[in-house]
Amino acid sequence: MREEEIIEILKKENEEFRKLYEEHRQLDSMLDEMNKKHYLTPEEEIEKKRMQKEKLYKKDKMAEMIRQYKLSHSKEASK
Repeated sequence: MREEEIIEILKKENEEFRKLYEEHRQLDSMLDEMNKKHYLTPEEEIEKKRMQKEKLYKKDKMAEMIRQYKLSHSKEASK
């Protein structure tokens, strides 16, 4: 099963994954807007770094959930 298919399944079946996915997309959008600015204040730079770290954390959590899904379903397939 492809990763895109697993993501779609998890978005439908797992509330935590769906929430992480949406928050990750929102952060991505907010960072895109920040990156369009020619200059960021020191406060905006700090906020940008915080958002980047939060986005990465959410991405890592989703990747772990995808790995767990793959593991649990590969075990079922081999039974």
